[in-house]
Amino acid sequence: MIDTKDFSFFESQNSFDFKGFLIKITSYWKWFVLSLIITFTIAHQVNVRKEKVYQLETSIAIKEENNPFFTSNTSLVFNWGGTSDQVQNISNTLRSRSHNELVVSKLNYFIDYLEKGKYNYQDAYGRVPFYIKADLTKPQLHETLIKVKFLSESEYVLDIAFEGKSVNVVNYTDNSITEASVVPGEIKKRYKTGQKVSLPFLNVVLEIKDNPGIYKGNEYYFRFRSFDETVARYQSVKVEIDSKAPSILRLSLQGTNKKRLEEYLNETVKMLIKVQLDRKNQFATNTIEFIDSTLVSMGDQLKATGDELKAFNKNNNIMAIQEEGSGMSGQLTSYDMEKDLIVRKIAYCNTLKSYLRNNSDYSRLPAPTVAGIDEPNILSNVSKLIELSIQRSQLAYSVKSERIFRDFDMQMESIKSVLLENISSLTNSLKYDLSLVNNKIGKIEGDIKKLPVDKQEYLKILRKYDLSDNIYNSFLEKRNEAEIVKAANLSDIHFIDTAKDTGGGLIGPNTSVNYVLATFLGLLIPLLFVFVVFFLENSILNTDDISRLTNIPLIGVVGVKYSNSNLSVIEKPKSAMSESFRAIRSSLQFMYKKKDISGSKTLMLTSSISGEGKTFCSLNLATVFALSERNTVIVGLDLRKPKIFEDFKIKNDIGVVNYLIGQKSLDEVIQKTHIPYLDVVTSGPIPPNPSELIIGQSMRNFMNELKQRYDYIILDTPPVGLVSDAIELSEYADLTLYIMRQNYTKKDMVTLLNNRIARGELENISIILNGFENKAKYGTGYGYGYGYGYGYGYGNYGNGYHEEDRPKNIFEKIISIFKK
Repeated sequence: MIDTKDFSFFESQNSFDFKGFLIKITSYWKWFVLSLIITFTIAHQVNVRKEKVYQLETSIAIKEENNPFFTSNTSLVFNWGGTSDQVQNISNTLRSRSHNELVVSKLNYFIDYLEKGKYNYQDAYGRVPFYIKADLTKPQLHETLIKVKFLSESEYVLDIAFEGKSVNVVNYTDNSITEASVVPGEIKKRYKTGQKVSLPFLNVVLEIKDNPGIYKGNEYYFRFRSFDETVARYQSVKVEIDSKAPSILRLSLQGTNKKRLEEYLNETVKMLIKVQLDRKNQFATNTIEFIDSTLVSMGDQLKATGDELKAFNKNNNIMAIQEEGSGMSGQLTSYDMEKDLIVRKIAYCNTLKSYLRNNSDYSRLPAPTVAGIDEPNILSNVSKLIELSIQRSQLAYSVKSERIFRDFDMQMESIKSVLLENISSLTNSLKYDLSLVNNKIGKIEGDIKKLPVDKQEYLKILRKYDLSDNIYNSFLEKRNEAEIVKAANLSDIHFIDTAKDTGGGLIGPNTSVNYVLATFLGLLIPLLFVFVVFFLENSILNTDDISRLTNIPLIGVVGVKYSNSNLSVIEKPKSAMSESFRAIRSSLQFMYKKKDISGSKTLMLTSSISGEGKTFCSLNLATVFALSERNTVIVGLDLRKPKIFEDFKIKNDIGVVNYLIGQKSLDEVIQKTHIPYLDVVTSGPIPPNPSELIIGQSMRNFMNELKQRYDYIILDTPPVGLVSDAIELSEYADLTLYIMRQNYTKKDMVTLLNNRIARGELENISIILNGFENKAKYGTGYGYGYGYGYGYGYGNYGNGYHEEDRPKNIFEKIISIFKK
């Protein structure tokens, strides 16, 4: 047992009653055991229902791969700003919504495959023998379990239970949730594997996997989840940059199905590689698209010129014409090619200038080299602008920070301004070159005009044909160059280790945490309850409480009554309780002797409120005095609530009241009991003015007559905390016993008692602690049998309760406090 003396220092330093609190705790040991049993049972049930949690990992390396076919003339690739920037960008991309949307959509992870376990439905992805091909253009049941039972290897029953008249359906085209009307109840339909299921709320095809195993008679489930919610769940993928090798990323994902985790981790990296490679190829892709559109028009022009040249050759002596004008034709073709290149450069510059001024998405810009522009500043700035535009568009799906977008916009505006200046400068230079070429062409054209008309016509047709043919071949060459660059591009991302189920990876559930929590809560809950009870009750728990709260001497301690009636001393004369009353009798006799009180002796018993055992103590003290062969009388002066007659099995027809109003004499109100030397004067009928009767002269005469007949007069009075009768009667008492009951009498009542003594309202008072047990318990059956309930005008007794409403156990007390 805890030695409460160890806490004496703390009790002296503050007002908190550590000793009383410990006693209260020890009294509730059964509650602590019960609480631990309950919390451990709950923890066990929670643990056995938890699914196993696994974690799989994969690792990738980021290394900038240079295209072996990249030359200064092609400029069809661009870098991302260095490996360090790529690592951070990739890390953010892997957690971005846009990237995970691509992966979830590719794997159809918004469809769950389930098996019914002992306690819950378990993720059976990879274990079910079938897969679902959903028509994503049509609505599908949302979050509703769809049961599949195989009747044979090629036939199954689709079972869906509906509780209401409508169900939610998800539309994956826009990821919206709507309602569809259904008939309440269970729907069962037979289908062949591979047969289309076409219902207003379900549009799927169930296909059997390769090597499905034995599945006839088995039951499985599948359901459709919200696409956005599924994506959000996989955005929790953990991405860590290796501290020792900053170019290495480690990806990990947790879940209940290892097959699903393995496929997702591998696919998310594959998707990242594809997207990153597409980004690197964007420049080349834009160039190829531009060249293809140009080649179409150039092909038509070349064909028309070729047809025109063939027609001329048929009608003329082509050999003679070619000999005379071959030199000028070669020069003119050369200058035409030079002029066409300059014109295409100027056209590209004008188009680029217009595009930059009127658009904000620069990811579709073709390479400047398509138009033959090899000016380094323009090449570099166009490449940077495309890169920033692609990055910004991808971040728009995953980043909500306006500051980041402002930074991107500022960088692009800065590059665009420089690029516009570069274009303007280049355009001026190209216009000067164009004027020079035009002069040269004009000079040769002047010489051609001196030739015969047929030769002029031939050179004119041949000039157009050679120009178209050279331009067409030039574009074909550049297209092949772009295709080679695109095919030779390598991703900067490489697998180090793919995700793989090697039999491990189990990380949960951590059942020990639940048991530790159960222990903590199992002790904390009853501890808090005891703490609340301790402060709400604020009751006397032991003799130390009394000695700490008042200087009034404690004359005795009475235990819990286990007898059938209140006459415990008669029923069990050899019990510990009987001995406690005999000890009190001895103490009283010593006090009478010390105060030099001889002759008849008067003892008054009172208490703070009802239910503290005042009448019980009065009856048994009177009994022990009578057993010592002293003439004893017990007087029931609780005129409002007569009580003492019941235990002696006598009537309360006449009593003190009849004497005080002059109806009966003393002999007529005294009643004999079955206990020798013990008489009783009951209170009699309830008067309308009890207080006035007590303070009258007839009361004084009554007491004087009793003193002439009896050695001991025991006055059983009303509670002093409720009415003033006991104070009025205190003048007739040689000694007063104040009854307190463990776990019942409030400490505030002791303060009120001290105040009454300080005012001189009560004198020669001692205390009896009644109903005492070594461990303070609430709800213990004290068995006093009082059922007092002072509810007829006594009012409040100082702690906020009316006596008739006073609860009889702690639960009722707490409820009563909250009600008030």
